[in-house]
Amino acid sequence: MQQKKRQMSLIGFLQAQNCSTYPGSWRHAATATDFLTPEYYQRIARVLEEGKFHMAFFDDRLAMPDIYSGDHTDTVKHGIRAVKMDPVVVLSAMAAVTTKLGLGATYSTTYYEPYHVARTFATLDLMTKGRAAWNVVTSLNDSEAANFGSSKHLEHDQRYERADEFLEATLGHWDTWQEEALVIDKRKGLFAHPEKVKRLDHRGAYFSSRGPFTVPRSPQGQPVLIQAGQSGRGKAFAARWAEFIFVVYPNLDMAKKQYAEMKSVIASEGRDPDKVQIATACYVVVGETDEIARRKMAYADALAKDEDALALICEVLNHDFAGRDIDEPINDEDMKAVSGWRAFRDRVVMLSGKANPSVRDFIDFSKRARLNEFNVFVGSPITVADEMEKWFVEGGCDGFVISPTHTPGSYEDFVRMVVPELQRRGVFRKDYQGDTLRENLGLAYPESGDWLRDQQAAAQLREAAETA
Repeated sequence: MQQKKRQMSLIGFLQAQNCSTYPGSWRHAATATDFLTPEYYQRIARVLEEGKFHMAFFDDRLAMPDIYSGDHTDTVKHGIRAVKMDPVVVLSAMAAVTTKLGLGATYSTTYYEPYHVARTFATLDLMTKGRAAWNVVTSLNDSEAANFGSSKHLEHDQRYERADEFLEATLGHWDTWQEEALVIDKRKGLFAHPEKVKRLDHRGAYFSSRGPFTVPRSPQGQPVLIQAGQSGRGKAFAARWAEFIFVVYPNLDMAKKQYAEMKSVIASEGRDPDKVQIATACYVVVGETDEIARRKMAYADALAKDEDALALICEVLNHDFAGRDIDEPINDEDMKAVSGWRAFRDRVVMLSGKANPSVRDFIDFSKRARLNEFNVFVGSPITVADEMEKWFVEGGCDGFVISPTHTPGSYEDFVRMVVPELQRRGVFRKDYQGDTLRENLGLAYPESGDWLRDQQAAAQLREAAETA
């Protein structure tokens, strides 16, 4: 039997706000301004489904960027991701105009409760007929903590310890309605088998959650789990739980190295690395010719402002660099005080070759709030497809999480020009494989209890490795 050719996954990277991950995108002349309406997101959803994208995925943060100078004035004035709506509600509007497109949202394990998240995503999964995904994050700054009644967010590794237990409780709730629990036999008067609906009774270090859970299983069993950890602890968390991993690889050489490393970490958890997809973030600027694309890129890139970078660097590092000489190396104490996104800090240290980078180094090497913060594919449809195929075929990724330079035009250009070229080469599908997100990602249906059996097997594997 001929083996099916491996094909890349494509994800639309979105924000429920006034701009994309690129803060300057709202200034683009072709960007729609009705981002507070359902029609804005529904237009994007229709385009992505027309292009056979696997999923529309929403990033999120639970606070406005206000760490820099301890104030939100510049954020509001310059529109630096100033608006943040609840992504699950936005996805519901997108679900109403699509039938195949996967729908993923970010929800925090730091400030929500397992029962709330379990019910929200299980309900979304039912209302989308098995197309939901949950991007599991730990939150990262004090502004988010302040919005939820805390003065300071949890320490980095403690956030992941809490997240581990959060996943155990959430998956535990999803498991409590077993397969074929529902009967709905009016003649016999039997609604569901009581023995197939369990109570969780979770009691742990961080959470107590009793149940019974109130939402039956969906056509895909349960929502797909997405994770984006790239720090040491984050990688371990992603390797343990994620079914789809979102990463940021700045170039192909680094992508090959880190992709192989991540697959190895997944294998060390006793999981099949071929069943966990890794997709890297990117921007795509495509034009009818390479020259047209380069001009479009130059225009979009010029929309960035220094204020964008400073606000978003301080936001993710959870550290205020205002009032500091921009070229002065940051001392050891302040580097250790960075308590937010450590993988971001470590990446700047690696790329700059400096243990103590300056604020300017953080701006220059992180490319925060600029288009080249992610890898950028620029050129004609053939040029862009050449590069994407190279990354995919040479072991840099399993797919791409595409962020728009403007909306909905970036996605319209990509679907009109790049998707047909990728399909012609046989590296991207021509149609959806099924109705659920799991079917379209090639993921198996998770039977009740599968995750627990996998975790127990992984624990035994780790124990054996430690005693060897």
